[in-house]
Amino acid sequence: MRTRKLLATIAFSALAMAQAAHAAQPVYPEKPIRLILGSAPGSGPDIIAQLVAERLFKVWDQRVVVDARPGVAGILSAETALRANRDGYTWMMLTSQLFVATSVYPNLKFNLDKDFSSIALIGTVPFVQMVNPKVPVKSIADLIALAKKQPGGLRYGSAGAGASEHLSGVLFTRLTGTEMLHVPYKGIAQAIADTLAGEVHLTYAVYPAARAHVESGRLRAIGVTTPKRSPALPKVPAIAEAVPGYAMFGWYSLVAPIGTPSAILDNVSVEVLKAVKEPAFGERLKVLGIEIVAGGRKELDAFRRNERKRITEVVKAAGVSIK
Repeated sequence: MRTRKLLATIAFSALAMAQAAHAAQPVYPEKPIRLILGSAPGSGPDIIAQLVAERLFKVWDQRVVVDARPGVAGILSAETALRANRDGYTWMMLTSQLFVATSVYPNLKFNLDKDFSSIALIGTVPFVQMVNPKVPVKSIADLIALAKKQPGGLRYGSAGAGASEHLSGVLFTRLTGTEMLHVPYKGIAQAIADTLAGEVHLTYAVYPAARAHVESGRLRAIGVTTPKRSPALPKVPAIAEAVPGYAMFGWYSLVAPIGTPSAILDNVSVEVLKAVKEPAFGERLKVLGIEIVAGGRKELDAFRRNERKRITEVVKAAGVSIK
């Protein structure tokens, strides 16, 4: 009888301790989260980040504050993120732009592949090759012909030296045997503004940032950089249709500084994937020309490895280097 009472007392005490320990564990998130991105407000990454922040606020009742840190093709955002506490309250949007930059810039203060833990892969998106309507071209063939007629006379803007838009332009000139002057900016919004103003003749921008300008007719879409046409712009040819072998695309993902608790990253990953897979949320992304991938942490790990190999090969073939 005494043994039964003793066992019952021990079991009750263990249960009480477990419940107390569970109750003592903080519920994540307890405060606002900072989502750092390396692109300017109004850019494709900013648009996607704001959508994710809006959706997660409905789930957690905590703000996800989008902190735009444009400059040096996203490198400043990575340096900023790595200075933060590894407590789960600082994330970074990892995009193709930063991936390209870390393949061409020397002497970086971080290793993108080793210093950030994967959270979730959101989706991929094409870059749109756009010209000012006053430029006398209506097709990729026209653009190639004009560039060959005026070597170095055409100027194209990008989000910065070493950015994906820069690489898109370099790849185009290399494969077409043309020469254009690259004009780097601190963000794609500025490059688009100067294309509208006629300061540069053309630019490359991810579809979310290009969409309003193309739909309004203020800029003319000549081609998309993905190997095939984008469902968002079915009438705009893929550059590869006129330039065999041409292929570039953007992508969006979330990461956090290495050392962030895995349990928190798992939790965030689950919620982000739930959001992306919701029909209503997914439709908002599709309208922006994004092909949804919705990959978890392991999927993003594999994607990052494959992209590192692909981007390294493209950079090497294009001969891009930043000194």
